[in-house]
Amino acid sequence: MVNKVLAAFLVTDGLFVAMGAIMLGFCVIVRNGAFNDPTEGREAARNLLYQSFPFNAGISNAILTFIAFLLTLPGLATGSRSWLKAAGYLIAVDAVFTMSVGLNLWITTLKMRANFENIWYAQPSGVQDLMQTAFECCGYLNSTSPAFVTNEQCPSPAAAALERGCVAPLVAFGSTFVDNIFTAVFGMVGIQVLLIVAIAALLKDWKERERYRHIDEKRGTRAMF
Repeated sequence: MVNKVLAAFLVTDGLFVAMGAIMLGFCVIVRNGAFNDPTEGREAARNLLYQSFPFNAGISNAILTFIAFLLTLPGLATGSRSWLKAAGYLIAVDAVFTMSVGLNLWITTLKMRANFENIWYAQPSGVQDLMQTAFECCGYLNSTSPAFVTNEQCPSPAAAALERGCVAPLVAFGSTFVDNIFTAVFGMVGIQVLLIVAIAALLKDWKERERYRHIDEKRGTRAMF
């Protein structure tokens, strides 16, 4: 009969290391592409958001995840509770680290309007042009603040004055986008907490089995006499 406690731990441990791989892959791939020249307005807005993401912290977090996972292996191989306890403590640290990254992203959504205003002013007219076209807007707050970039969406001051500023669609896009990212990060924290619980359950199961084994050994010794 399969030990359900051990099976649950193995599944959770597998999810944990897969989470670390996803985090590492996302951070490395996205960081490498975040500074590429955009060809479309939503791509430009997304890349500008990515440029403020804590990718180095994410990569460090992923490495910590792999180290914690590796600590679970000798514990499973040898049945040593010490290895699993060490892994559990490291996973707890990892969970706090992951939570910090998630909170950092969440705070970003609270400052989205001000952040995007600074980002907008810093962009060349070509990038502003792409975002005006994609989000069907002219200027940031309005067509004159700052002044719009002349393009097909905003061909003249009169036409631009009839269009909304880019602040509302950009903030809505950015908030939704970052919401999805930090929700995924908080989901990773849930997996880490679940693994800590699984480790605690497995340690308890091993302790109980060891106690019963000692009882059986004593009974066997008495039976010999």
